[in-house]
Amino acid sequence: MSKRNSQQAKTAARERLRVERERQAKRAKVKRQIIVACSVVAVLAAAGGIGYAVVQSNKPGYWEAAKDQKLVKPANTTGADGTTVVIGKSTAKKTLVVYEDPRCPVCAQFEQTVGETVKKDIDDGKFKLQYVGATFLDKNLPGEGSKNALSALGAALNVSPEAFLEYKAAMYSAKWHPEETDDKFKDDAYLIKIADTVPALKGNAAFQKAVKDGTYDRWALEESKIFDKDGIQGTPTLKMDGKTLTGSDGKNAPMTVAEFDKAIDAALKA
Repeated sequence: MSKRNSQQAKTAARERLRVERERQAKRAKVKRQIIVACSVVAVLAAAGGIGYAVVQSNKPGYWEAAKDQKLVKPANTTGADGTTVVIGKSTAKKTLVVYEDPRCPVCAQFEQTVGETVKKDIDDGKFKLQYVGATFLDKNLPGEGSKNALSALGAALNVSPEAFLEYKAAMYSAKWHPEETDDKFKDDAYLIKIADTVPALKGNAAFQKAVKDGTYDRWALEESKIFDKDGIQGTPTLKMDGKTLTGSDGKNAPMTVAEFDKAIDAALKA
């Protein structure tokens, strides 16, 4: 091999090496640019996501917005906001005030055990019943089933006091009442399914529309304020003439028919 050929080969090799290094350098530069661009996009996306999350978290929820809805008072109510719910014969001299939260498991137990006795006493004119709906469990658990169920009770009350009592009893029944941690009452379809067990509500298009449209959502919020205003600590709470009715323990609501009868008889004689 001549020196000339050898020199040419070396020169060609160096040129190929230079070209390859330039190509690699350009490739690395492009790669860095892509990485930087992607990083910027990721940061912007993250920032945008955080911003979106902040905006969403600061947006009022449905029930917060419902406070500004038009107030529709159910039929068979009285008071400025339609939040006084009294059921029974006008000739009854005394009124039993019952505070209940739809999601409350103890309220369900009370209804299943003593509910029929309460209904019979109302029908017999022994006393009138004033119902006060509470929604504090939605805050504690949390959820929205108490508010939604109370709104549906308003729709039932708009049909008739009897439909209201039957619907309330159905809600609290062993078949339909969920565990307090299971927010089933937030589902309109579930509430309508329960209502179909009540003759006056079964297939009742006006009632179903009111439930689906949330016609009495604002009313439910106004109704639940009474519980807070009266300083009640838990449900069920029973009062007559401003005094709390309790069972044998002297603290909690009477949870048997015998305890209830004893407490009511004492309150009616007072």
